[in-house]
Amino acid sequence: MELRGIQYFVQIADEGSITRAAHKLGVTQPALTRHVQQLEAELGTPLLVRLPRGVRLTTAGRDFLEYGRRIAQEVARAREHVHGVTGTPRGRVVIGTSPTLAPLLLPGCIARTRQQCPLVTLQVMEGFGAQLLDALLTGRLDVAVMTNPPRSRALALTPLFSEPLVALMPPGARGNSRPLSVVELSRTPLIVSAGMRAVIDDQLAGFGAQLKVEAEVDSVEAIRRLLLAGIGVTVMPVSAFHAEVLSGSLVAYQIEGANLHRLLVLARPVASTRSSAIDEIEHIVRGCMTAMNEAGMFRLPIPAASAASAASAAAAASVTTAKRRGQQGRRPRGRARDRAAGER
Repeated sequence: MELRGIQYFVQIADEGSITRAAHKLGVTQPALTRHVQQLEAELGTPLLVRLPRGVRLTTAGRDFLEYGRRIAQEVARAREHVHGVTGTPRGRVVIGTSPTLAPLLLPGCIARTRQQCPLVTLQVMEGFGAQLLDALLTGRLDVAVMTNPPRSRALALTPLFSEPLVALMPPGARGNSRPLSVVELSRTPLIVSAGMRAVIDDQLAGFGAQLKVEAEVDSVEAIRRLLLAGIGVTVMPVSAFHAEVLSGSLVAYQIEGANLHRLLVLARPVASTRSSAIDEIEHIVRGCMTAMNEAGMFRLPIPAASAASAASAAAAASVTTAKRRGQQGRRPRGRARDRAAGER
């Protein structure tokens, strides 16, 4: 069984087409087909069904794909490890993150990677918890920042930070500034992503409550645009809408008594081959997450308008206090003059 045939099969499966795979690999279609046929002959079963447009994996093909991916990736990691032992980290590292965290985490990660290990190429997979978990367990991800992952002996999990989940809505959508109770939250029609819905429902189950969902939208950016257009209410991690809350474009409300949160965890397959490139990217991810935490991204921000009002109130209070102190300081002199006049 040739390694090249396995690699070609994995590429065809990923592309869903022999034509596209041949173009991406720079190999002719007949040569690619011949390698797959040799692989099928050695395994004694068809792996692909040729369709008018593209291909479909057989049951045996789906089973073999998991092993094929692991074989191809282990060889690639072994090659990267050998190169890494000589000094400079190099090769491809695949990292995963959620749609809520990706826009915040990736700029710093890519900038630091470019500076600290320019021979490493990053590939990013964006997905929800179940998708990232499956990709880690099947070897398609080297490292991922996950939300509330289940415990697994196959994964090395390093807790990073806990972040509050808050209710977000357009200004004026609610008549008061008090935190939402669990009862009010469960009665409020929400627009949420599937990933957040699972996390929140799991935590609300202990209170005998669940979300009232009017729309499930798996695009954080679409939810953001809906809220900015004055449509709907959502529950999201505070970091995902930090800028909008800070500017006053949206209002965030804490959930009273429920302590809704997400635990951000760095996950890595236990069975994966150690690589200096993966180690370096893991270090960079941790550094970026720490920098974001120190910048207050995982805490509820004070809106600019509220901060200005607080500053004005503090300044007014300071002036009032100064005037009172001035008046108190002048009174003794007045009383002294009165006593002096009485003595005369």
